[in-house]
Amino acid sequence: MSKAQPHLPDMLPVLSRGEHRNPRKGACFMELASYLAGERWSDHPACTHSLLASVARLVNDHTSDEGRPRLAELIPSVIGLTGDDLHIDALITLRCATIALPVAAADRQRVLAVSVLVCERVLAQLDGRGGDSLSPDSERALGAVPHAAQWADRFTSNISPRPAAFRRQAAPQAVSCAVEGAAHALIPDPDAMLRKMLAESIQICAASTGKAASGVGVDDTAWAEACRLTVAADGR
Repeated sequence: MSKAQPHLPDMLPVLSRGEHRNPRKGACFMELASYLAGERWSDHPACTHSLLASVARLVNDHTSDEGRPRLAELIPSVIGLTGDDLHIDALITLRCATIALPVAAADRQRVLAVSVLVCERVLAQLDGRGGDSLSPDSERALGAVPHAAQWADRFTSNISPRPAAFRRQAAPQAVSCAVEGAAHALIPDPDAMLRKMLAESIQICAASTGKAASGVGVDDTAWAEACRLTVAADGR
């Protein structure tokens, strides 16, 4: 069975938090992606868009030990998803922010509301249109937190996003805030929200790059070896 297929694999590797020197010491989501892509062992592999990889690392580390196994089946789908189009960064950031904004604690809602408005302006600049219109998802998310939305609107009134700074700083910071906000939200199943954030970020990147969100195809032998090594590491 190809692990690039959308159905659940017959074996799953064991994921753990943080960085690891090699799979015998454990593995996070992106480290296994590097291994399965045939790259040097790293949690910052070249096979995946940098912001998507950031979402994956954050979701991996903020998901509970009980929920983390459900992330493993998504690993093949990030392999080969790369691109330089700033639309990808803006759309991933916007999706993460709109998912987390309605449930995040009040101290994070202002940051996330600002992120939503900034992302909308970046997309408007890229598409050559006015920056005042919002997507339906953004309107719903901001409508759920009117006080934060009003504050963000005032705060961003004179902000004109610079593409380089957005990609380098604003987008990663917003994604981090969104993941942390969802992870610590007082909701029944934060793990499910975190997985949704990662899965939808993968779909955005796949659609923007014109590649299927199913990876480049993962060899059964490499997948089985990754499962064996990480299971051994988990049991050491």
